[in-house]
Amino acid sequence: MGQAFLRIPPFPGHRAAPLASCRVDAAMGTEEARQLVDVLRRERVGGSFWAPKLRLPEGRDILLAASSAAQAKEMARLARMEGIANRCIFLTHLPGAVGSNDLAISELHGSADPWHLANAATEVWVDANDELALVARLLGKPLRDFSDDPCSDRPLEEVIEQTIASFSYNCPFDGRPISPLEAVNLLCEWRRLIDGNRDIAAVIGIAGWKRPTVDGMLWDGSSGPRYARRLPASLGQDDWVAAWMARSSPAMLDSLDRSSVSVAEIEDGMIRGPGLGANCVPPLSLVVDRSGIYFDPSKTSDLELILESADIDSQLLERAARLRQRIVELGISKYGGGRGRGRTCKGARQVLVVGQVEDDRSVMSGGGGQTNLELIERARELEPDGWLIYRPHPDVEAGHRKGHVSDEIALRFADEVERGGSITDLIEAIDAVHCITSLAGFEALLHGKTVTTHGVPFYAGWGLTRDLAAIPARRSRRRSIDELVAATLILYPRYIDPVTRLPCPPEVLVERMARGEAHIDAPLAGMRILQGKLKLAFRRMWEAAA
Repeated sequence: MGQAFLRIPPFPGHRAAPLASCRVDAAMGTEEARQLVDVLRRERVGGSFWAPKLRLPEGRDILLAASSAAQAKEMARLARMEGIANRCIFLTHLPGAVGSNDLAISELHGSADPWHLANAATEVWVDANDELALVARLLGKPLRDFSDDPCSDRPLEEVIEQTIASFSYNCPFDGRPISPLEAVNLLCEWRRLIDGNRDIAAVIGIAGWKRPTVDGMLWDGSSGPRYARRLPASLGQDDWVAAWMARSSPAMLDSLDRSSVSVAEIEDGMIRGPGLGANCVPPLSLVVDRSGIYFDPSKTSDLELILESADIDSQLLERAARLRQRIVELGISKYGGGRGRGRTCKGARQVLVVGQVEDDRSVMSGGGGQTNLELIERARELEPDGWLIYRPHPDVEAGHRKGHVSDEIALRFADEVERGGSITDLIEAIDAVHCITSLAGFEALLHGKTVTTHGVPFYAGWGLTRDLAAIPARRSRRRSIDELVAATLILYPRYIDPVTRLPCPPEVLVERMARGEAHIDAPLAGMRILQGKLKLAFRRMWEAAA
């Protein structure tokens, strides 16, 4: 095999160095080789595993993959001599390249997932140096070796050792050396992501400024996300449409309602990255929810299903605990990271009241339409002796969204309006949080704070919060904070590394944000920031005049 069997899929726009590089001091123990065999066989990674899952035509169950015209001619001769030409199919990238039409042997054109093809075949004819040969052996398929030096009778562990141990591997995110097994585990995560996108036939509601980061998170292994302005007429019963509902046109939403197509909702993840979506800064995290959406308690979401039903093992729980501790230590929040000067609070119980965008779908669906002023008033009723700090939402403060409460009115109930500095510094300094459905309530739980929910956010009802609204009876399980973190930050969302543009685990994005390496070029951001400032200035002029 000329290229490494373990290699990075060609995610759109990725900038990573190769996963594997050649080395001469190849060495691998037998036990390590066996482990690799087990994982490769189970997860089906290695080779071009991201390529399309082409189907073998009916009755064509013997797969022929020639590496040269001479091999193709010999394969065709043997197939004809053995009377099985009508069962054979050539895998080739160029139509007519093997010249087999006169022998009644079909051709399958284009790149293909070798695991899918080999699994569908009853027998594989191939040069042993082709990675398809290794895939077929890992799947236990009968193999006919057409290489000049046949070696298909060698023990599989020996082949794995020679194929994989002849390369050294480096983590694409930080460059540190990693073991072959760690490299395989990384490919497993990418396989799951790519396979999860394969049945998405159309993506709607994604603005062009989001696509530099969204592309990699929605890539299906072939031509990339299929962005559409209207529903394709060719949608099949097994196809899905992924939609950013709040950014889809009324006509498109009406078409979705009238169709029988399955819809997966797209939204920002809980660690979005620095910069506001309202300022046209692309997201570094997404959720793609096929059941509902996490902030709408009227129906089940994928996140709710995880929290209610998933078994979170000790290894994942330990990882979640480390992630939570790192987020707290670094001061990471949804929109940024890093510690400020901090805040000193003395005396009365410090209570943070978190404002939200009042026409946001989270508030409309999970908050019963409550306003920020109503939240402040009710928080004061529940915390008569507390020092209430009202924190307006950044999108509202930026002048883009609904939910403004003037300082004069807010201070009738709150003791202070806090609009500057790090939200994590503020959370660290206070004793309790009151919110409708704000993600700040979840972030406060990470910091060990008492949280009162006035609506029904995704983190309510699991035994971690004081809940004032009616919680769906579906949420019957009690969860620990680290189980909540595992579900919410590891299992549910997907992330993109702003440096390499590869899908990554949350830990990578957290470290990028902490080091100031998560900046994404956003050409429209300057214009949107200016637009927001003008709106805010006019609003304040109107308030002063009133």
